[in-house]
Amino acid sequence: MRNRAKILDTARESFARDGVGVPLDTIAERAGVGPGTVHRHFPTKAVLVAAVIADRFDHLVQRATQLGEDPTDDFFTFLTEVVESARDNLVLASALDGGLGRDGEASSVRLVEAFGTLFAAAQRSGGVRDDVTAEDVHAVVSGAVATENRLAVDRRGLGLEIAIAGLRLSKMSGSQR
Repeated sequence: MRNRAKILDTARESFARDGVGVPLDTIAERAGVGPGTVHRHFPTKAVLVAAVIADRFDHLVQRATQLGEDPTDDFFTFLTEVVESARDNLVLASALDGGLGRDGEASSVRLVEAFGTLFAAAQRSGGVRDDVTAEDVHAVVSGAVATENRLAVDRRGLGLEIAIAGLRLSKMSGSQR
C-alpha cells in the first residue's frame, strides 16, 4: 500500500504540472519505484489517471460534507475550492470539463451530487440567482478555471470573483435579467 500511495502522490503532482502526457516510467522514477510496481498497481495510464482524479474528487466531496454554516457561504466556499484546485492542475481541469473516463465516473457522480446539494441549498436560502441551473454553474466553473489559467499570476482570483459576482442574487435587481 505504501508504494501505491507514493505512486498516486507522484502521479498527482506530475499530471497537475505536466498533464497526462507524463510517461509511466517517469512517474515510477519520480516515485522511487520500478516500472513493474507501477503496472502492478495501475495496469494502464488511464487507470492511474482515473485513480488520481477520483482521489481528488473524493477529497472535494469530503470537503463539501464538512461545510454547513451558511448555505450561500458554503456554496461559494466550495465553488472557490473547486476552481482553485483545478486552476493549476491540468488533469483536474480537464476532468471537470468532462474529460473524466469511465473508471472515475463514480467519483464524478459523487462530486456532482455534493455540488448540486450545496447549490440547491444556496438557491433556497436566496443567496444564488434563481434563474441559474446546475448545468449553468458547471459551465461557469469551467469558464472560471479557463479564465484563471489565462490571467497573469498576480491577477489570479479575478476570474473567480467575476464568476461569483454573476451567480450572487443581486439585492437591487433580483435574479431576472
